[in-house]
Amino acid sequence: MSQDLRGKVALVTGAGSGIGRAMARAVAAEGMRVALVGRSADRLTAVADEIEGETLVAPADLTRPDDLNRAVAETIARFGGIDVLLPNAGLYIPGEVAEGDPDAWDELIAINVSSVFRLVRCVLPGMIQRKQGHIIVTSSISGHQAIHLEPIYSASKHAIQSFVHGLRRQVARYNIRVGEVSPGVVLNELWGYRDPAAIADKVEAHEGLRSEDVAEAVVFMLSRPAHVTIRDLVILPQNEDV
Repeated sequence: MSQDLRGKVALVTGAGSGIGRAMARAVAAEGMRVALVGRSADRLTAVADEIEGETLVAPADLTRPDDLNRAVAETIARFGGIDVLLPNAGLYIPGEVAEGDPDAWDELIAINVSSVFRLVRCVLPGMIQRKQGHIIVTSSISGHQAIHLEPIYSASKHAIQSFVHGLRRQVARYNIRVGEVSPGVVLNELWGYRDPAAIADKVEAHEGLRSEDVAEAVVFMLSRPAHVTIRDLVILPQNEDV
């Protein structure tokens, strides 16, 4: 029997666009209250205006620990706690290592990896105290194999895989579920897709996913019965060759 998500509180990072926006909309449609976290207050406000339900707009630069801690504290102050954490914000940097920018890599690691660690550390005490919670991290197919076109990005997602698998074992005794969703090509801004017609063409050719496809998968994971954990969910376009 599916879990009823109504009234639960979700914190979503990267909520201003792409998968994060789709996640926020999807969980709100299930009756959840949503904290929207991201760099752009204007984008977050636009997403909040799209949602029928209770939201909190919490602008934050996830490379700054004080911002991250504040967003979590504001969410807890507003809603009384956090039931679901969806660390989704991420950067994508492909290219040759010999030609790469180490400063850009540091920012990628700060967002894709360190901010996830810090967010989880912030929310775990409350989840442990209540003996319930669900954490689903946005990973990537690149976390399941090293893709030579994007070694830095792949490395960040491999780190997420290791973290999720270890964390799950640590907190299972507190009735906290931990998993990750690993999409292939998603047709959104991160991949450089903004034109609705181009996105529709790629979808029609089975060569890309919509952000909403990933969000629907996450809602499925959240709604499984309490005794079920989906640790890894890989979701690919039908024609993606990996």
